[in-house]
Amino acid sequence: MKPIVLITGGSRGIGAATAKNLAQQGYRVCINYRSNEDTANKLVADIKKDGGEAIAIQADVSDEQAVIMLFKIIDEKVGALTHLVNNAGILLPQMKVTEMSAQRINKMLATNVTSYFLCAKEAIKRMKDGGAIVNVSSAAARLGAPNEYVDYAASKGAIDTFTTGLSLEVASLNIRVNGVRPGFIHTDMHADGGEPNRIERVKGLIPLQRGGKPEEVASAIAFLLSEQASYITGSFIELAGGK
Repeated sequence: MKPIVLITGGSRGIGAATAKNLAQQGYRVCINYRSNEDTANKLVADIKKDGGEAIAIQADVSDEQAVIMLFKIIDEKVGALTHLVNNAGILLPQMKVTEMSAQRINKMLATNVTSYFLCAKEAIKRMKDGGAIVNVSSAAARLGAPNEYVDYAASKGAIDTFTTGLSLEVASLNIRVNGVRPGFIHTDMHADGGEPNRIERVKGLIPLQRGGKPEEVASAIAFLLSEQASYITGSFIELAGGK
């Protein structure tokens, strides 16, 4: 029986790289997207062209009813989920905390935190014989992202705590929950924050002197989902070039 994985926010960046990696390893891949339909469909086509199995499903995973429907579609079209990659997230334009509105902060938390809770909740219900969850956090959770993205950093700090607590809550069910903390990865997300070339500006501060590739993060996610990591839960892999 092939494992079935859902990757939220899976149409681009780290999510897309993870989808390709897991498809190559024989997973049946469910790619969730919110608005990038064309990108998601192209990714599915590329995976199928390489002999993998994939499906794209639209849903705003910060919305509880949308998440329930997302999992219902997976149940009907693919089967009972065995693995989950909580990856959906947003980055809003750089600003200091003194400029942030409640609307911005709540949008950030709903997308980056609430969605992880909702998807984990539905996934766990289906992992009758155990399973694995990887939460995509960020090095920003440790570094704080001052003057730029403190709200984003705080949302990822919440995910770190969520990962630790959930791993303890479901360990007796043979469900493993781990996290990855990427930082300074070459993705489109930097453009969302208003500085597409941010990595070029900061790479001199990174011990490895370069930004990371989405594929490097995908490899860590794939490892944590795999049986090679069968005795690892409540743990984090740092992927920030030594920062």
